[in-house]
Amino acid sequence: MQKLNFPPYSFRFKNSENKVAIFDEIRKKFIQLTPEEWVRQHVVQFLLQEKNYSKSFINVEKVIKINGLTKRYDAVVFKPDGSIFLLVECKAPEVAITQGTFDQIARYNMVLAADYLMVTNGLNHYFCRMDYEKQEYQFLRELPNFIS
Repeated sequence: MQKLNFPPYSFRFKNSENKVAIFDEIRKKFIQLTPEEWVRQHVVQFLLQEKNYSKSFINVEKVIKINGLTKRYDAVVFKPDGSIFLLVECKAPEVAITQGTFDQIARYNMVLAADYLMVTNGLNHYFCRMDYEKQEYQFLRELPNFIS
């Protein structure tokens, strides 16, 4: 797999039916290793190891309903009260981050109402803080530490 713009992390892999799987410590199971999953697993480790977010507050690959359509977010970090601190959208490294990517996470966030957004393809990372009063997001240099 391609080297990403994250610190190096150690992962567990296994081969099954000529396919490589990577262990997801949030979902507690092996997941088929795709380029997007490679990015998602790096994001999880980044949140755990660099930002010290608690594993118990992180959720990965869950279904949400948006305008009657079934969608799936990549990752969220919950606050202790159950509201969402961070919503993450992952793309494969070869997928450019475009306005369409930000439109996608904005649609998801209309339902989820996260305080912060992260968009990444593993090479380029974008962090935003939501300002619901002004109905805009402000780009940040990095994610804040977790606020409980």
